[in-house]
Amino acid sequence: QVLSHNLYTVLCIPHDPVALEEHFRDDDDGPVSSQGYMPYLNKYILDKVEEGAFVKENFDELCWTLTAKKNYKPDRNGNSVVSHQDAFKLWCLFNFLSEDKYPLVMVPDEVEYLLKKICTAMNVELNSCELDDYLSQEPQGQGGLTVWQFLDMVNSGRFLRGIEQEAVSMAVEEVYQEVIEDVLKQARSPHVLGHEPRPAAHHGFDPRVSRAQGYLWKKGQLRRNWSERWFMLKPSVLSYYMSEERKEKKGSITLDKHCCVEVLPDRDGKRCMFCVKTSSRTYEMSASDTRQRQEWTLAIQTAIRLQAEGKKSLHKDLKQKRREQREQREQRKAAKEEETQRLRQLQEEKERKLQELELLKEAQRQAEILLQEEEQRRRQQHEEMQRTLEIQLREAEQARASMQAEMVLKEAEAERQRKRILELEDMQERLQEALQQEVKARQDEESVRYAQARLLAEEEEKLKQLMKLKEEQEEYIIKTQREKQVLKQEMENKNKCLEEAQKQLEEVRVNRQRVDQDVMAAQRKLRQASTNVKHWNVQMNRLMHPIGPGEKRTNVSGGGFAGYQPLLSRRDSSLKLKQKAEDKGSNPPRDNSKENVSNGGNGSVPPAP
Repeated sequence: QVLSHNLYTVLCIPHDPVALEEHFRDDDDGPVSSQGYMPYLNKYILDKVEEGAFVKENFDELCWTLTAKKNYKPDRNGNSVVSHQDAFKLWCLFNFLSEDKYPLVMVPDEVEYLLKKICTAMNVELNSCELDDYLSQEPQGQGGLTVWQFLDMVNSGRFLRGIEQEAVSMAVEEVYQEVIEDVLKQARSPHVLGHEPRPAAHHGFDPRVSRAQGYLWKKGQLRRNWSERWFMLKPSVLSYYMSEERKEKKGSITLDKHCCVEVLPDRDGKRCMFCVKTSSRTYEMSASDTRQRQEWTLAIQTAIRLQAEGKKSLHKDLKQKRREQREQREQRKAAKEEETQRLRQLQEEKERKLQELELLKEAQRQAEILLQEEEQRRRQQHEEMQRTLEIQLREAEQARASMQAEMVLKEAEAERQRKRILELEDMQERLQEALQQEVKARQDEESVRYAQARLLAEEEEKLKQLMKLKEEQEEYIIKTQREKQVLKQEMENKNKCLEEAQKQLEEVRVNRQRVDQDVMAAQRKLRQASTNVKHWNVQMNRLMHPIGPGEKRTNVSGGGFAGYQPLLSRRDSSLKLKQKAEDKGSNPPRDNSKENVSNGGNGSVPPAP
């Protein structure tokens, strides 16, 4: 009941619990076998399923849940090459590529094809020799591997040695989207960009139309502005989204056999333009470079070709072609074995004929002896026997001539086969040279990558030095601010000294007799104070312009510049006091009595500035 309920749910068909009870009404006392459940499954569930009415991924997850717990055995220590979710995706890929007969097995060619696609997505080369050794050692039933043998092989790490689980997961996801979800074009993530090894040609794989979903510029229909969108191509539709997360779908272009794609000249400040023409609208797009435009146009043309041919999936077509190629190879192999068997039979027939000839020659010699002995008596019989033997000899000669002609034909065929073998060996040498060139290119790329890493390390070291200099500069600024506080305190002390000097001047004016001496003494003190003020002004000017390596120090210390304003105002007051003192020293001394009279005779003097 639980299994049937889940199947009803994922296959989106109405639940029928009454049919279940009636079908198994006589089996209430014992367990239900798989043979007894299959008729109910076919009649009440599978026959009601409609194509496209359910989500196949949900059905796959249900089947995986039913089978994986019992059969899938990952590493208990957590050292499996693939995660549980990646194992599910590999299980789906296995079901897609397996043979159409039960129990499901995947032939070695399809195993190699799938592993090559995963390795290609990670930019690594599959070791075919090691795969052949593994397949030769692994017991294969029905001419291939089961899905659990395949998952154990992947988790063994023999073919994905030294690769992080995250990279394997991304590669499996990429192949899953391409094969299961029919994504004809999908972009690679940045960690897999670079030189891409091409899979073998006999698998029917075209790397230019296999993957890419990527950013393209698209021209709007109403506002006629250009917007960057994330495009994803499937056999029947070209969808575009706001970003690569594919959360906000902006629209789609339905592809059919009446659509076409054309390359456009550069205009409106856009380059590498092309357009997709449908029966209702023309969509203009712009790629980043010529290569990307060529890949997109080729992929869209492939999707249109699939629609014209009435095919829903590119990889189903490729799978059928690979199966036909395997059948043709098996037929050629069977024909070759049959030809070898026929040649062996002809050789045995030839040996038998030669033995018969030897026997006939021996009989002829015996007949001649008998004829010589009984020449007179059996002449007539001897002539008849001789004619019979001649006829047999002629037949034997004709058979021998026909056999020789057939041998000549077989030798010519063998010579053609030898030439073909030489051509294949030459082609293999050229392929090995191409492989060596690709290996050299990868080594050059690794050297460039190491050089870039070294430059990044040097730049990081320089950045640390700059940060150290910045910290020293900040410490120096803090130290300077402290010195400014000390200087401010000293300036206040100097102001207090000036106030005391003013008080002394007032006392000198009261005591007119000592005014000249006190004035001279005050002038000397003022000169000394002006000298100190000049000294502090020089120090303040130095502090106003702190030493630094560049503009950064000015920006950092800019916040403390406001603290210098009170000191500047005091410096201006000191300069004015100095100027008045010098003017006062240059004027002649005045009469003390007149000054007393002018001041009301109370001895008070005007306050000093």
